Amino acid sequence: MINSSETKKKFARNWFVFLQSQILKQFQDFEKEFSKSKKGKISRFVKREWNKSNINEGGGTYFILRNGEVFDKVGINQSTVSGVFKKEFRSKIPGASKNGKYWASGISVVAHMKNPKIPALHFNTRFIATEKEWFGGGMDATPCVADKTSSLKIHQKLKKICDSNKKDYKYYKTWCDKYFYLTHHQETRGIGGIFFDYENKKWFENFKFVRDLGIGFLDITNSLIKTKQKVKWKTLEKKKQLLKRGKYIEFNILYDRGTKFGLNSGGDLEAILMSLPPNAKWE
Repeated sequence: MINSSETKKKFARNWFVFLQSQILKQFQDFEKEFSKSKKGKISRFVKREWNKSNINEGGGTYFILRNGEVFDKVGINQSTVSGVFKKEFRSKIPGASKNGKYWASGISVVAHMKNPKIPALHFNTRFIATEKEWFGGGMDATPCVADKTSSLKIHQKLKKICDSNKKDYKYYKTWCDKYFYLTHHQETRGIGGIFFDYENKKWFENFKFVRDLGIGFLDITNSLIKTKQKVKWKTLEKKKQLLKRGKYIEFNILYDRGTKFGLNSGGDLEAILMSLPPNAKWE
């Protein structure tokens, strides 16, 4: 049985590191495949490692690819950090109000596609320990060109993962819709997905759910990209994509809790802001 806090941390971190390697391989293979089909130069991921100012408090590794045949920009970040939250931030984190100590490990992926027919994809899962411990994360998609079939398939896959792990899909879906809501535009960021946090009961079952969601993300991206990558698109659709990216930036800067957590835990600025698209438009 997995009982000790240190063993749980080790299991969680090892999974996130492994999942990062699998997503990296799959995404790089996509670029190789489609670049070769066009007889073009293959864009490759660039690796960067970072550490907190106190090296004993950990750091992370992230990979970024830009200007590819599949991805305009995609980042795959894995980090494991610890430390003490600033006093003004402690009350916002369960179990951190007394001494502010924390440990956190997770993976975050944001993919902005070259083809506007493929939605931008966001995925992250994490395990956090203070005086309490819990899993959180989710996945959502942000299309700029409506495609009911693809949207349905994404939600069907996420529902299947939730059902097989006895999780409440409708609750997670509603949570996602509420979380990724741009109040100043009075609209959701995209088609949603699932979002969850503070899963702190039955550790092993929650760990399995987090693993299944990671594998599900690989399946969803594989299906989406292979199905839609070669579909032709128009200049007007690219403009719609850039306008949608403008709202994506607004959400991440104004509302995203992950961005705020990273900034308040001494994370690497470039890794935190890797979710921002390479270009965008506003009107």
